[in-house]
Amino acid sequence: MINPPVLARIPIVFEDGEALVVDKPAGLPVDPPRNGGTCLADYYEGLKLGFHRAPVAVHRLDTDTSGCLLLARNPKAVKRFARAFEERLVSKRYLGIIGGELAESEGTIDIPLAKISSAEKGWRMVRDVDGKPSVTHWKVLAVEGGNSLIEFRPETGRTHQIRIHAEAGLGVPLLGDPVYGPVHGENAGARRTMLHAAAITVERSGKPAIEGIAPMPADFLAFGFSDG
Repeated sequence: MINPPVLARIPIVFEDGEALVVDKPAGLPVDPPRNGGTCLADYYEGLKLGFHRAPVAVHRLDTDTSGCLLLARNPKAVKRFARAFEERLVSKRYLGIIGGELAESEGTIDIPLAKISSAEKGWRMVRDVDGKPSVTHWKVLAVEGGNSLIEFRPETGRTHQIRIHAEAGLGVPLLGDPVYGPVHGENAGARRTMLHAAAITVERSGKPAIEGIAPMPADFLAFGFSDG
């Protein structure tokens, strides 16, 4: 049984009969880690909230990424939401922090991506002309202390899409990114990859859209950016 203080660390930002949107904390993996430890799945039983079945995640966020994660409350909803992702009826808004300023204030990154893997470095996504189409729209929201707050709106949902698009498309990786960030040097005090899933909207036929908004986390605010 999960006690209330634990649940309080996973706020619910949307709830109805077929869906929950939770504000996943940074550092909490969605699925059980290979080396053991706590994950979001450990809290599903406590997130039943009176329903017979425990909810399950419909998509994934990286362990470091905070913010909106959609959970389905029954098998029919799982299938319905999976289809919504396939049909691009799901829109997502992310916030990220990069070091420095950009010459342009907004734009679109269109870089196909593929996965590579090696025994030494593990796997990562790379630019590949023969890879899967990947499109991200971006906009500079604010500049503070030499860092920039960027809004990302991905059209596609490739693994690590925003992280590799920041590095390969903007030419500047997200602060704190251990994979796509600089091999050497400082990360301006970032203790994790500075990426936050700020909002998610899922269109539904015959029902109001699912709309979840996760407020800017404390470590983003510590960089001097506001939630307004």
